[in-house]
Amino acid sequence: MNTKPTILVVDDIPDNIDLLCAVLEDDYRTKIAVNGERALKIANGESKPDLILLDVMMPGMSGYDVCKALKANPATRDIPIIFVTAMSETVDEQLGLSLGAADYITKPISAPIVQARIKTQLSMKRVHDFLRDQNNFLETEIEKRTREIVALQDVTIHTMASLAETRDSETGNHIRRTAHYVKTLAEKLRTNPRFSAFLTDKNIELLFKSAPLHDIGKVGIPDRILLKPGRFEGNEFEIMKTHTTLGRDAIRQAERELGLEVDFLKFAKEIAYGHQEKWDGSGYPEGLSGDDIPISARLMAVADVYDALISRRVYKAGMSHEAAVAIIAEGRGKHFDPDMVDAFMELQQDFIDIAKRYADSDHDMEKNREKIERFTG
Repeated sequence: MNTKPTILVVDDIPDNIDLLCAVLEDDYRTKIAVNGERALKIANGESKPDLILLDVMMPGMSGYDVCKALKANPATRDIPIIFVTAMSETVDEQLGLSLGAADYITKPISAPIVQARIKTQLSMKRVHDFLRDQNNFLETEIEKRTREIVALQDVTIHTMASLAETRDSETGNHIRRTAHYVKTLAEKLRTNPRFSAFLTDKNIELLFKSAPLHDIGKVGIPDRILLKPGRFEGNEFEIMKTHTTLGRDAIRQAERELGLEVDFLKFAKEIAYGHQEKWDGSGYPEGLSGDDIPISARLMAVADVYDALISRRVYKAGMSHEAAVAIIAEGRGKHFDPDMVDAFMELQQDFIDIAKRYADSDHDMEKNREKIERFTG
């Protein structure tokens, strides 16, 4: 197998071509072009030259024109070009190098100098090619690792959310619906000056991923309270309210075990801990009000309440969309951020569509009924 590097010799004078080929014949394979157009065709062929020796003064396309074309094409821009020309003025050499040529040799040529210059440029090209290949490999590996990390995040969230689902009277579709409500609402609000700096593409995607963990703390609530179909009595509601703190603390513990803070878990903590806070300060666990409540938690508050109102339960029928909208509108500036309610009012059809897409089937409800009966006896 011939492993000699290939040199493309470009010159319109046959004697010049013969001279250069004689210099190169022992160490290199040569290809020949007698004009710029032919040189470009060869350089863009399937088997590209490793280096080009290029005359400047040629009929039609000059060597400078050929150099410009080669450097403008991603497929050929990395091929080293050495001008070999009778144009010996400094300004000519400066022009050639400014166009991207690797070197400039004046005629009449010296065979040892030509060979040395070619050897130097090919050595540099090998290093360049090696580094390029390494960079491409590293970029591919980084992309692969990034995909793996994203997949691991998704699996982690899905597993944690599924754990909460096994204990709660909600269905898995509640998790899907609320995540899509949050994303839809966030995308609508991203043009609002109050939220535009926070609601970037990245953060909206993280909110969408984090939303399913809003009720993760319910795994710590006793079944007799969590699955109770009627009103809470005595201190039952106080116990139920602790699911926000339990959820945040569970995620905090996961971060401690990881040994670092992770963006998607940051939002998950905010949502789990703050989604029961109210705009007027009457919510829990801290009684935060207004902008002191994280944006992520305010988004979830709208999504969670809407879904709780319209969704049927084993022990009750779901409310109509219109009735749910009236309740949310009544909560503007009380329960909910006013701007979020205004956005919700414009997104009603989107919310309806999401609710239909992830509606609970009769089979889902029967499974929930069996779950409640199993845990409550």
